[in-house]
Amino acid sequence: MATDLGKRAKEAFVDDNFDLALDLYTQALDLESGNADILAARAQANLKLGNFTEAVADANRAIELDPSMTKAYLRKGIACIKLEEFQTAKTTLEAGVLLAPGDSRFTKLINECDYFIAEETNDLRKEVRRNVLPSTSSPSSNRTTTEVVNGSQSTPVLPDLVNEVTNKPKYRHDYYNTPTEVVLTIFAKGIPAKNVSVDFGEQILSVIIDIAGKEQYNLQPRLFGKIIPEKCRFEVLPSKVEIRLLKAEAITWTSLEYSDKKTVPQKINTLPASKEQRPSYPSSKSKIDWDKLEAQVKKEEKEEKLDSDASLNKFFQDIYQDYDDDVRRAMAKSFVESNGTVLSTNWNEVGSKKVESTPPDGMELKKWEY
Repeated sequence: MATDLGKRAKEAFVDDNFDLALDLYTQALDLESGNADILAARAQANLKLGNFTEAVADANRAIELDPSMTKAYLRKGIACIKLEEFQTAKTTLEAGVLLAPGDSRFTKLINECDYFIAEETNDLRKEVRRNVLPSTSSPSSNRTTTEVVNGSQSTPVLPDLVNEVTNKPKYRHDYYNTPTEVVLTIFAKGIPAKNVSVDFGEQILSVIIDIAGKEQYNLQPRLFGKIIPEKCRFEVLPSKVEIRLLKAEAITWTSLEYSDKKTVPQKINTLPASKEQRPSYPSSKSKIDWDKLEAQVKKEEKEEKLDSDASLNKFFQDIYQDYDDDVRRAMAKSFVESNGTVLSTNWNEVGSKKVESTPPDGMELKKWEY
């Protein structure tokens, strides 16, 4: 049964379906936990999925079960390199190359480890090998050396080199997404602002922190997505360095660094910051442009020009339509007889007498002569 699951897992792996392969290998190991071949195969699936810690664990277990399995050493070495455990990777690969002397993959990876180890120690190890080792073999040499075991071999190393490695600063960093930015935080405490240098590229970030008595701290990733360099900024705070990367596209970054793994960026639905939206008003029928309607009404009111008689007639028509005949007669009689100075709606009061003119306060009545 475990063999059948292993075969199906291998087919899934060949088809680049690494998730399915991992699941099938795990099911096979549930049935046969001591199968070194399946453990090494699952280590490879974990490598493809970026599960480097799990790949190391699977390879270690496979090596325990079968110390002569070269592919287990190779996969552990690759996983350690991905985890930046270069010394452990080199030790593992050197053990593996003894089992497969003609396998160039081991040699190439060992050279890669040497490069990264030298880079980590500011190339001091290369300098020691080139200039110091010949003199240490001389009996007259009074230099003190420290033995650092690398697999089956040992390499003399100066105490200053060991101190230099321990002086290399390492800071933890983390990041989070906003709709428009990625905010990167480097947890470096008490760093003077003048010691921090940050450069922004189209998809490159370079952070350099100078520390007295120690090597520079460098963080230079190729970013997950493109940024707008001129709009990016950083700030040095008492407990951290905060870097704000303005995204060129409104997508969610699933990691800080670029990856060859096929991922579908998730679009973030946002409105452009510069676009202001006018308030909209509800309508039970169709959308109405209230600003346009208001302007039209004002225009009509402004352009409406009635002569005095037409205005008077319109005035009475508007009022009359809401009242009975007695009120209408009272209004007409009082208005005419008072020469437009009185407007009464009480017919009982004005119907039996003449309504005298009553000019407003401060004005006097004058008869026009024709």
